[in-house]
Amino acid sequence: MIGIRRIAHCRVGALAALLGAGACALALGASGASGATAHAARTISLNESGHLRQTSHHGVHLNYQGNASGTIGGSIYIHLNVTSQNRVSAEVNIYPSNGSLTGVSTASYRVNGGQATFSGTLSISRGTGTYAHAHASHLSFSGTTQRSSGATTVHLTGPLSY
Repeated sequence: MIGIRRIAHCRVGALAALLGAGACALALGASGASGATAHAARTISLNESGHLRQTSHHGVHLNYQGNASGTIGGSIYIHLNVTSQNRVSAEVNIYPSNGSLTGVSTASYRVNGGQATFSGTLSISRGTGTYAHAHASHLSFSGTTQRSSGATTVHLTGPLSY
């Protein structure tokens, strides 16, 4: 009889230890080991048009600023770098009223008389405020520049998650 009681006592003790460990794990999971919170991603169809003016240029480095209107709107800045006779790279910064978005692009570049056009893709990898978790890839990025005045229009379209 003593052997059966000892086995039963060990099983109850093991069960209590197992339940205690499970409760401890649930408590750690519920509070979050680092206090991190989940962020539900939202995806919108970005459709922005910008009207910009050239603010400066240093050789093949061209800087533009203006206003974007569309899905999010706001101030827009583009730093364009002519990398070859028919290619450009760009950094694009958009500042809507509730945050910011930063992206990079590579695009084809073509000069036809007094007008230059560019067309390619843009990826967004950084944001602040409402757009702190923003990311997008393969957004359509295109525009036209009047070479004499520096007046530029730009279009940015595609899905943006944040």
